[in-house]
Amino acid sequence: MSSADLVFTGGRIFTADAVRTQPTSVAVAGGRIVAVGNDEVLELIGPDTEVVQLNGRMLVPGFQDAHVHPVWGGLDLMRCDLSEDRTRDDYLARIGAYAAANPDLPWVLGGGWSMAVFPGGTPLASDLDRVVPDRPAFLPNRDGHGAWVNSKALELAGLTKDSPDPVDGRIERDADGNPSGTLHEGAMSLVNRYLPESSDDEVIEALLLGQKYLQSFGITAWQDAIIGAYSDAGDASPAYMAGALWWDRLRGLEQIPELVAQRERLQHGKFAATTIKIMQDGVAENFTAAMIEPYIDPHNHGGHGSGLSFVDVAILNEAVPQLDALGFQVHFHAIGDRAVRECLDAVERARQRNGLRGNRHHIAHLQVVHPDDIARFRELDVTANMQMLWAALETQMVELTLPFIGPERAAWQYPFGDLMRSGATLACGSDWSVSTPNPMAAIHVAVNRVTAPGQEDTVFDPFLPEQAIDLATALTAYTAGSAYVNGSEDSGIIAVGYVADFALLDRDPFEAPASEIGLTRIDATYIDGAAIYTRSDLAE
Repeated sequence: MSSADLVFTGGRIFTADAVRTQPTSVAVAGGRIVAVGNDEVLELIGPDTEVVQLNGRMLVPGFQDAHVHPVWGGLDLMRCDLSEDRTRDDYLARIGAYAAANPDLPWVLGGGWSMAVFPGGTPLASDLDRVVPDRPAFLPNRDGHGAWVNSKALELAGLTKDSPDPVDGRIERDADGNPSGTLHEGAMSLVNRYLPESSDDEVIEALLLGQKYLQSFGITAWQDAIIGAYSDAGDASPAYMAGALWWDRLRGLEQIPELVAQRERLQHGKFAATTIKIMQDGVAENFTAAMIEPYIDPHNHGGHGSGLSFVDVAILNEAVPQLDALGFQVHFHAIGDRAVRECLDAVERARQRNGLRGNRHHIAHLQVVHPDDIARFRELDVTANMQMLWAALETQMVELTLPFIGPERAAWQYPFGDLMRSGATLACGSDWSVSTPNPMAAIHVAVNRVTAPGQEDTVFDPFLPEQAIDLATALTAYTAGSAYVNGSEDSGIIAVGYVADFALLDRDPFEAPASEIGLTRIDATYIDGAAIYTRSDLAE
């Protein structure tokens, strides 16, 4: 064999393979891994070989994000980004400064605010009016399931006390019934239909900006959970991208031929749109997550119902088998236990009709899962797509979720340990820009069931520690597991013949206390054997 282009040596290699080998050296040639082992790999070092000494650091397969929104995240970075602020006054100061700095923009757009900052999770138009009085403002919250709007936006949309709630959402109202400034779920569309459309150039700029940000966390491939207009962007990216086409929940089976046509049109470069995203419910904080039993009403405000199933079960049970037969992967959003069950039931219908077709269906979020449904993931070959960062107590959960779901359902949240023990396939996604795309912060939560260092809003005890998973399992889920979901057959593990996609960690997290996992940083990110990100203080 001729000499390698690149060799990593002198430290621990986490391969994410089934046998959990522990090599110390890896060689790369032509963008592929050509040797994995120990000192014998060093024989491939030639005069032109780049040698990277690990020196106590650890090399892992490139992380893959199985549920992320890189364009939305990029647009947030380009607009009024509230993700780093923590108080109402901070939000208003940043929005006011952004509006003043951009007087010619017809709308003030951005987002990333936390529901926990506002009483009941619902900010007011009157507050926003003080800093943006002259034009409409539309600012989704960090989970994308609600938006803060000002009076100009409400006026433009013609929303008054007489405006009915849409079937898939709710207008937050004051005591007199007037819209108060927060729009939940489908009610956002009442305003965002008037937003100026992003140009193709803006979308591509946002994608490439989002991609750069993801790569700074060691992420080398991902699945965009709701794709927009990628057009030529796939050819501009070195990363593998899977795209999920949106299932319009206000339509029925007649949209399937359109989705087939979109799939054919959007195959180019390293981009493939072979997945359908079905959002089956909302979120628990605004009572739209679909629950088997009604929400608790601790303050006797008249009840909150049992949430919304956005896709009628009769349609879901026919759509999923048809999509499965056409070779689509289905990517479900399910937060509540009823939504999870409805998604599993639909996949079961597909299995009964079509048999096992290997389409790698997966359910994302999985906040509340009924214990009776845990074993069905393995039985039905449905991957658990975990947003591990969320499996910790924080103010939003303590104030806006736990009082309304009660202790029994609270104990069913984010059951990663039970899913692992059941033999389910595990994958990971961040849902950025909903939350940070940092895999090591999410892995910290999965192992410790507490928030990663530096991200705490308040110190809480570990949340359901019996549902923790070990570090090796979490790393494997964020690499090999997500590669499986993304259909990236030659990535996700470090093995001969696989693409040379790596994340170089600044330490070996197995050697330090578990409480320090979240402090791990990315020294470099490699795609096809080329360093496409190097930490700034190491670049020289």
